[in-house]
Amino acid sequence: MTDKKEYKTILKTLVGSRAHGLSNPDSDYDYRGVFLVPTKELLKVDVSKKIKTDWQEGDTKEAADNTQWELGHFLMLATKCNPTILEVFRAPVITKESTDLGASLRKLFPRVWNSRGVMKAFMGYGCNQRKKFLNKDDARPHKYATAYLRTLIQAWYLLTSGELIVDMSGRADFETLQRFKAGKYEFAEVMGETHRWEDRVIEAYDHNPDKETDIDQVNAWLLKVRKSHWE
Repeated sequence: MTDKKEYKTILKTLVGSRAHGLSNPDSDYDYRGVFLVPTKELLKVDVSKKIKTDWQEGDTKEAADNTQWELGHFLMLATKCNPTILEVFRAPVITKESTDLGASLRKLFPRVWNSRGVMKAFMGYGCNQRKKFLNKDDARPHKYATAYLRTLIQAWYLLTSGELIVDMSGRADFETLQRFKAGKYEFAEVMGETHRWEDRVIEAYDHNPDKETDIDQVNAWLLKVRKSHWE
């Protein structure tokens, strides 16, 4: 855990069911974002503790879901197409806690992702949600069934349109997502729908295998930030 005096939040976004259009009145407010450690601090030997931290908003049990990453680590994960990270580029922004630098960061989205990374990372994330669904983790299999399907739909949209959809309202299979979230499904339906979308993701990748991360532009942007934020 870092000392809050050592970094500055540049971007904070609303994520989870409230961002996905799948919330109910009792849904938590979950946040993810990015903070910036001054370049001078990054060069010190204790830098390992400055990668990730949690917003501590009182004694709330949701604190573990309110996570932010240091800018450089965030961008590294983005180039690996981590679904949790990529959503931060397109999730609703908490304006009062975000900066112009955060807005500039979000404009990098078209340059950070790559087709192969999306297929592997989103399918991998989906498989992790499937495991939790089958194991009935936390006694909430409906949560993981929903996340499993949603992630695959997001991957398909990204590979076919170049855009990451966060709010699923009105999108393909939205009503199915709502039913899954409410626990109104049969086991066979969950497995059938997700397998169908897995096939669609693979097909989408086959039609768009060559989209690459523009790593030179990403590094150039990050280097400019590091130079201008020495302390």
